[in-house]
Amino acid sequence: MMRRALFHAARAQGATAPNPLVGAVVVDASGVVVGQGFHERAGDPHAETVALEAAGARSRGATMYVTLEPCCHTGRTGPCTERILAAGISRVVVATLDPDPRVSGGGIARLRAAGVAVDVGLEEAAARRLNAAFLAAHECGRVFVVLKAAVSRDGRIAAAAGERTAISGPAAARRTQLLRAATDAIGVGVGTILVDDPLLTVRDVVRDRPFTRVVFDRTLRTPETARVLGSPHGGRVIVVASPAAPAARVRALEARGAVVIGAASLDAACRQLLRLDVQTLLVEGGGRLQRGFWEAGLVDRLHLIVAPAVIGGQGVPLFDGYPLPWDRLSGLNAEPCGQDVWIEADVHWNH
Repeated sequence: MMRRALFHAARAQGATAPNPLVGAVVVDASGVVVGQGFHERAGDPHAETVALEAAGARSRGATMYVTLEPCCHTGRTGPCTERILAAGISRVVVATLDPDPRVSGGGIARLRAAGVAVDVGLEEAAARRLNAAFLAAHECGRVFVVLKAAVSRDGRIAAAAGERTAISGPAAARRTQLLRAATDAIGVGVGTILVDDPLLTVRDVVRDRPFTRVVFDRTLRTPETARVLGSPHGGRVIVVASPAAPAARVRALEARGAVVIGAASLDAACRQLLRLDVQTLLVEGGGRLQRGFWEAGLVDRLHLIVAPAVIGGQGVPLFDGYPLPWDRLSGLNAEPCGQDVWIEADVHWNH
């Protein structure tokens, strides 16, 4: 039943930030599912409310399985704990605690004080992985960083420095759009802007929430004619610069609609982006920026697309030559993706 709740929670990936992904299932005394649901987007009813409304009077004496601790405060919606109590639920099974200081154990305490049996920890690892971005925001105070790179079989990301090189195939391109749609923002270095002049948009995938494009450009070399600045329909553009970046360049990019922020380090940038409503950042390129995130210990999840082609020693190495610490990866999964192999793994879980 908890896995069913996790399945429902995952249906809203990319749509709930800054809220978490939450699913709930209500089961009567005979083991029959009488209600289920998930939180679809910020401002909409929470998963517990959706499941309880589906169950109706059958909620009385039933058990609720929920992927995150029910809230006990009033935001845009009322506290879920009170809805649970009013419905007559007798037992609540919670996958993991909510780190939001407005909840943080308070929801469970409220239910127990009212006589509801509460169990915590069922499928906790899966629940925490599903809400890794929400947890990073509250536990680490920064964005959750997902790093994606396409690489040849011999570990190269381009044929030569400054040369645009197509490596992965159409199936991987489609999956990349799905990955973008499930995140809040995409980040690239200014070198990628200068070489590829990309739009950095989500294409061919339905996305209800606005998208954010982030350019890491310490000295503000981004041209005012860059396509990313001329495509407001694709989402806002944030340029991360050095605090000492030329004021004239700041004004020029702001005149083109960009939001320019100063950050002394990548870690500082990740904290500032969180305050700008970015909870998940997908870092795509280039090699120097990827290496910077690796060396700063900021990468939380890795997506590596390995193509069958061989580029040769003259090519640009993956992560600018930084050795990938395979011993720090966990949950590694590799599967075919058209002509390529798509590898996914978590990075910080072994700390």
